[in-house]
This record gives sequence, C-alpha cells and structure tokens, in this order.
Amino acid sequence: MLSHNEAANLPRCLRALRDCAEIVVVDDGSTDDSPRVAAECGARVVAHPFVSFADQRNWAMDQAGLRHDWVLHLDADEVVTPEGLAEIRSRLPSLSPGAAGFLARKVMLGEKWLRFSADYPVFVPRLIHREGPRYAMRGHGETLASVPEASIYFTEPLLHYNFSKGWAEWRARHLRYAAAEAARIRSGASGPSLRAVFARDRAARRAALRALSYRLPGRPALRFLYAYGLRLGFLDGREGLRFCRAMASYERMIDEALRRPAEPRTP
Repeated sequence: MLSHNEAANLPRCLRALRDCAEIVVVDDGSTDDSPRVAAECGARVVAHPFVSFADQRNWAMDQAGLRHDWVLHLDADEVVTPEGLAEIRSRLPSLSPGAAGFLARKVMLGEKWLRFSADYPVFVPRLIHREGPRYAMRGHGETLASVPEASIYFTEPLLHYNFSKGWAEWRARHLRYAAAEAARIRSGASGPSLRAVFARDRAARRAALRALSYRLPGRPALRFLYAYGLRLGFLDGREGLRFCRAMASYERMIDEALRRPAEPRTP
C-alpha cells in the first residue's frame, strides 16, 4: 500500500486487510502520523522516496522484502471488501506468474457510490506476481509496462474514497495530474490509434478513446455532458452533479496546462 500523509485513511483500509498474510505500507516521507498508525494497524512500514506511482509499486515488489509471491497493490484511500478478498483467494491457484489481475473501483463521495457519473467499471491492474509484469507511468497514472500473459478481471470491486481528504486536496492533486497529463500530450505519447480503439484489452481501448478526445473542442463541456447525461450521472443526485462538475474542471486544468509554456528540460 502506498502512503503519504494518510493517517486518516489508513485505519479503514488496513482493517479490511487484517486477514491477509502480510501487509506492507510504503511511506514516502509522511509528516503526519501515518507510519505510527500503519504499524498500530498491523502493517510493516518501509520508507522510500516518491518518484512516481509506478516506481513505488515496482520498488515494493523488488526491494521491500515481501514474503509472498502475489501482491495486491492498493492506495490508502482504497478499501477491498471481504467478498473481494474471497474472490482473489479462490482464483489465485489458477493464475500463472505472467498474469495480471484487474479490479474495478467504485468511486465513493462520502458513503455514496457514484454508480453512473464515475464511468463504472474502470479496471486497474492491481494483482501482480513478483516475477510478473512491472508498472510504467502514463500521464499521472500507472499502467503495465508490458502485456500480461493473461488479463483476469475480477467481479468484486475496490471502494475508492477519492475525496476523503476534502475538495481542496482533491483540486491540488488534480492540478498536479493535469500538469503530468499535459506533459504526456506534448511528448506525443498520447497520440490516438484507431486500431487501439477496437483492441480486445479494455485498458488499451480506454486509453485510445482518451487520446482521441484530446482532439475535440470544448472538452470540459463535453466531459460534463458525457458523464451527467450520456452516462446518466444525474441519477447519482447532488453528489453526481458535483462529481461531474469536478471532472469537467479537471479537463479545464489540462487545457490550461497545455496553454502554458512547457518547462525547459534540464541538460
């Protein structure tokens, strides 16, 4: 589990893992009580400076002294359900080391599941064998650096408390994400691929559609209309409206980041 100033989130996340064989928290210099809280909840805490999400997860598999082969990667604002753990345990014996397990995330606003507006289900690769694929960054998020031998999509989702630190923290975090996404777009790494739009892999399809969207005008308004109207986000009530407006603002952050001059590279 990755952690940075997550003292408020750690107890909820770690309590859900109390029956796991080993819990390791990778802390990147928290200035709150995160290491103490994690240790009190039964986790082994290791420190590693943050470079990227992909680097933290790869470092954990290679250097954190893990005692078991299969690793479930979590963020501190995510919670695995008892049903989810049971499903993982039941399917592990049939998985090869080169496979990767993908889990969907239920985005929560408070205790409200944003069933429609958050584009559920979006699957992320989180169950990885220590000798299996490694992670690589794509914009602000991580993906697998290579195609796994098999992609296993689990039925039970994670609960993602994306707004657990408040809206100010959410905005500050997404300003950083927008800058990373803008850098990726400028580099050409997000170039659209019509072939990928029809790929069998869900993550590849989603990335290709995202890349195509960068060529559309008025993306913030389109994002809102897509989530609130086409995806029936209005059925999520006031929380859905707030979320859809927030995601439209994130698209606006990316556009603003793209309009700013690119930072010169250090020789």
